[in-house]
Amino acid sequence: MAYDAVKMADWQISEAAEEHMKSISDWQKELGLQKDEIIPYGRLGKLDFMKIISRLGNRPDGKYIDVTAITPTPLGEGKTTTTMGLIEGLGKRGKNVGGCIRQPSGGPTMNIKGSAAGGGNAQAIPLTEFSMGLTGDINAIMNAHNLAMVAMNARMQHEANYTDEQLAKRGLKRLDIDPKNVEMGWVIDFCAQGLRNIIMGIGGKMDGFLMNSRFGIAVSSELMAILSIVRDLADLRDRLGKITVAYDRKGNPVTTSDLEVAGAMCAWMVSAINPTLMQTVEGQPVLVHAGPFANIAVGQSSIIGDRVGLKMFDYHVTESGFGADIGFEKFWNVKCRNSGLIPNVAVVTATIRALKMHGGGPKVVAGLPLDPSYTKENIPLLEKGVANLLHHVGIVKQAGINPVVCINSFHTDTKDEVAFLRKACEQAGARVAVSEHWAKGGDGALELADAVIDACNETVHFKFLYPMEMPLRQRVETIAKNVYGASGVNWLPDAAAKAKKFEEDPKFKDFATMMVKTHLSLSHDPVLKGVPKGWTLPVRDVLVFSGAKFLCPCAGTITLMPGTSSDPAFRRVDVDVKTGRVKGLF
Repeated sequence: MAYDAVKMADWQISEAAEEHMKSISDWQKELGLQKDEIIPYGRLGKLDFMKIISRLGNRPDGKYIDVTAITPTPLGEGKTTTTMGLIEGLGKRGKNVGGCIRQPSGGPTMNIKGSAAGGGNAQAIPLTEFSMGLTGDINAIMNAHNLAMVAMNARMQHEANYTDEQLAKRGLKRLDIDPKNVEMGWVIDFCAQGLRNIIMGIGGKMDGFLMNSRFGIAVSSELMAILSIVRDLADLRDRLGKITVAYDRKGNPVTTSDLEVAGAMCAWMVSAINPTLMQTVEGQPVLVHAGPFANIAVGQSSIIGDRVGLKMFDYHVTESGFGADIGFEKFWNVKCRNSGLIPNVAVVTATIRALKMHGGGPKVVAGLPLDPSYTKENIPLLEKGVANLLHHVGIVKQAGINPVVCINSFHTDTKDEVAFLRKACEQAGARVAVSEHWAKGGDGALELADAVIDACNETVHFKFLYPMEMPLRQRVETIAKNVYGASGVNWLPDAAAKAKKFEEDPKFKDFATMMVKTHLSLSHDPVLKGVPKGWTLPVRDVLVFSGAKFLCPCAGTITLMPGTSSDPAFRRVDVDVKTGRVKGLF
């Protein structure tokens, strides 16, 4: 049954659907799991992926489907909602289907964007557990990450207070860390702009080493990037030991292995390596693994989750963060390169609301009412904004992957607007489907499901955008021109010096390029909507993730710590003290 999504909040739909939620024993029977392949965790369970992969290793992979989107408004355009709706629609068509989505960060959940479960009748349940820490993966990442910072600062304090002989008696050698050349900062899973830049160690000599530091949001941690791409526990342990925490005064990297903290970090993350099993409102299986924020992080559900899903399901749906310029580009050139997996289809999620914004519509501000031009028919505005959608379709086509445009239908869309958008997509040679999954669940996503099934039967001519042999600055220029539509790249002096150093050092030759830029524009400037022309991408820094083997060029003024708005979601989240149930989540 479909719930009344117009009258019911997401948390109310989740609460109603949980009355019919499958138990761990139900999933064991339905998915053919062995008893020791699912690890109970409250109402949910984690899958022991190594045992499942070992047992199903010879089974052919299912169809591999990625869900991406156009450049969104600050409200988001329903990419996870589309993922859930597609899974439900394929389920209605009798397909053995499942998916893997990303765990939401507490930052947006308690801020303006809300959780990442989808919405209406196309969401993952239970919403409360999903939104409030789930099975602890992000908490494990925070603890492991911050432990490395604890180890570094304590070491700097002891080296400042002890002689070499005294250090040797304690089994330590002097690392001589340069406090002005520290690669890592601290992390917390909230949007805390007041922690972007801090001074730590204030007090006496026993209160830590006095130095400048910073906080980023937890999912921007290199440890989340590592979790997204590892293949097994041995791979995780190896990569954790190679993380560069800082540099010594001679410019040599100081790693977690140098600090003798990598083993303890891995101990914190042992449980996090296994995906969590949830379900859609209509009862299809959904794995949850790795985190969001493709603008400042990988923003992909994990390779582990996809490997498991492709063995368990005939159709496996994964998702990439934000628009195709960010999330899909990383899925295409980083995730697929690391996994060796080739997708059959990429679904490009679009809304008429967002396309009107790209056509020059009034500014969309989260927490404020939409301008009437977004809720009433305005085909001229829509016509001007279609270019943004077609640009994203073109990005997918460059990869040799079959695109399917999903018009994520809102109840305020008019028939003429939908008809116009469908025609524009078809004229551009894109397969298109209108989907009403938010309101109707799987029944509203049948057209989308059929389009994806058809596209899965077509041949894929997959190719990467650039070879790994290409130097860093040339890669960035290739991405900027071919994906973002820039005229070129402007490297600021510090960034150019770093890039040159990386290009000349052989150990960085096989590092992936992980771009960091705003998700609100194809460009680096969130104000520029549509398909900007005649602009240059400014690169101000290059971060090093030596464990993940990523070089991360940072474009524009984007920060690794978002800020909390004046009207955050936490103002409306509360607990029913009689039942203990959480209300107000969305």
